Amino acid sequence: MTALTLSWIGFPFAVGFLIYLLPRLSRSLALAGTLASVAYSIWLFLASEPITLRLLDNFGVSLLLDPLASFFILTNALVTTAVIFYCWQSDRSAFFFAQTLILHGSVNAALICSDLISLYVALEVLSIAAFLLITYPRTDRSIWVGLRYLFISNIAMLFYLVGAVLVYKAHHSFDFEGLRGAPYEAIALIFLGLLTKAGVFVSGLWLPLTHSESESPVSALMSGMVVKAGILPMARFALFLEEIDPIVRFFGVGTALLGVFYAVFEKDVKRMLAFHTVSQLGFILAAPEVGGFYALTHGLVKASLFLQAGKLPSRSFKDLNQRSLHTPLWIALVIASFSISGFPLLSGFGAKVLTMKNLLPWQVIAMNIAALGTSISFAKFIFLPHKNLNESERPSLQPGFWAAMVLLLGGLFAANVVYYEAYTFTNIVKPLGTIFLGWILYLAIFRQVVLKLPRVLEEFEHLVGVMGLSLVVLFWMAMA
Repeated sequence: MTALTLSWIGFPFAVGFLIYLLPRLSRSLALAGTLASVAYSIWLFLASEPITLRLLDNFGVSLLLDPLASFFILTNALVTTAVIFYCWQSDRSAFFFAQTLILHGSVNAALICSDLISLYVALEVLSIAAFLLITYPRTDRSIWVGLRYLFISNIAMLFYLVGAVLVYKAHHSFDFEGLRGAPYEAIALIFLGLLTKAGVFVSGLWLPLTHSESESPVSALMSGMVVKAGILPMARFALFLEEIDPIVRFFGVGTALLGVFYAVFEKDVKRMLAFHTVSQLGFILAAPEVGGFYALTHGLVKASLFLQAGKLPSRSFKDLNQRSLHTPLWIALVIASFSISGFPLLSGFGAKVLTMKNLLPWQVIAMNIAALGTSISFAKFIFLPHKNLNESERPSLQPGFWAAMVLLLGGLFAANVVYYEAYTFTNIVKPLGTIFLGWILYLAIFRQVVLKLPRVLEEFEHLVGVMGLSLVVLFWMAMA
């Protein structure tokens, strides 16, 4: 079992470097790397009990592979596989596919770490791989966006590393359990690093610009999976330690409301999707014990939407409302939008019901408002005009695009069986009421409203300042 797990961890990195030696086989090798993760995650789902590995003593490395991690690993595998399908017929070089696979491997490593220092190493490797993919077009804009991401990420991880050292100083161990009884400043520093890395609440406002300005396949990877590498450790902290659970849930609710507020008023397609990613990360943290299923659903939806956004004739909703989309593309948009809104027969329905059932009483009203905001946001896609366009007017939808859609959207139908107990009359009526109310509000109010929200907190110099303010809040919450 140990040999199998270690082989699975090392396989994407080994294949990633092999791609440099065999560039003609880059696509096939990358696909083999992600399919291995699909197989391993299925095997992990079928395992009778969680797997715990300790490879070294107090300095780490400790690994934990449980059902919660299985959902995230499967999400990573499916999203990366879909991106490889999408890019199969493109002119992207072997370098792109090698970095995609190395990013995939580093996300896998971050998901299974159960000690602070191994997680730090995995997240740093992840940052470098993501930076190289963001800057892949080699334009001035992409290089600036990539450097901005890398700089903010490194500052966050510096805070995290100092916190990890303080935990070790207190307990002579880097294990996650060391947070119990750790100094308040250690908890605050570690959480600040992870909140920023994952794009949560105001310290994660680097995310909208980074995700919206990256190429569509990279946006799909970042939004579908990369940010969740910072989410899972926080969910684990909440499950391990009762005193940390309220902090995680608080940031979950705050993030869900902040992200969806911006998403409702945003008129740019990719920025709306990016802000909504912020909101959906909040749903995962609001009920961390069931966050794995929500992460799977969101990863499939958001990856498909970012890939579809790359085929739209414009990023502006105003422009899209004045021209017709090709109907097959519109149908793909609608399926993903229905799922994330919580429509029955798609896994978003079960994920939302399961999350709502595991909220604490003080969270319920706020999260229902966030769900209503989601319905309003994705009505923008559902009510776009559409028709079957002539061949000369159609977007270029190559077989790789449809293979990615079959995998991602088909996954939404298949994952629907994970929580089939959700299908009761009450559970069905409530989400449908929320969705229809959201559609009415969109058509009656928000479709006509033009409100440009300030972007001052997204500016580079203010992102660092916001991290300082977040640290003060976290320190106060850890002491409370």
